[in-house]
Amino acid sequence: MLVAARLFVEYQMNIRALATIIVFALLTGCASYRVGNQTLYAPDVQTVYVPMIETNSFRRDLGERLTEAVVKEIELKTPFKVVGTPDADSILSARMVADTKRVTIENQNDDPRAVEISMAVEIAWLNRRRAPLRAPTTLALPSELLPVNNISTLISETGQSVATAQQQAVERLAQQIVATMEEPW
Repeated sequence: MLVAARLFVEYQMNIRALATIIVFALLTGCASYRVGNQTLYAPDVQTVYVPMIETNSFRRDLGERLTEAVVKEIELKTPFKVVGTPDADSILSARMVADTKRVTIENQNDDPRAVEISMAVEIAWLNRRRAPLRAPTTLALPSELLPVNNISTLISETGQSVATAQQQAVERLAQQIVATMEEPW
């Protein structure tokens, strides 16, 4: 009876040891596997510097508003921390290349009833060594630049103003810019 009990205890210890080895092998075999929203973003980047977005627009504070929206979007949707120094892990720079306002619908007196506000930016996301973090794209622009644009419609009958339509376009544009920071599948 004592021998059977001893064999049973050794059997249980062998099972536990085998289970431990299997779990350890699985964990070390999946060491590069990431879970959560960190799987969407570059693993070697923790901090991002966002300089003021350049614009040649005559519309007041447009570059500042877009920069603020991009910073808020990065902090909200990514695991990255936005810092105020250029010696961060990466730099997300942008330049607004288009800012247009076009009347799409007029009434019989030529008063605008619907206006389309369009904005386009070129973005470059560089690492610490100033190499692009995104894969080169086949565009007419340099490979480190990526064009992003957005359109917002202003309808004056609903009480919307140019400022609210611009802010809507700025927020959508910021969402698109931050979405480009995701890793390709």
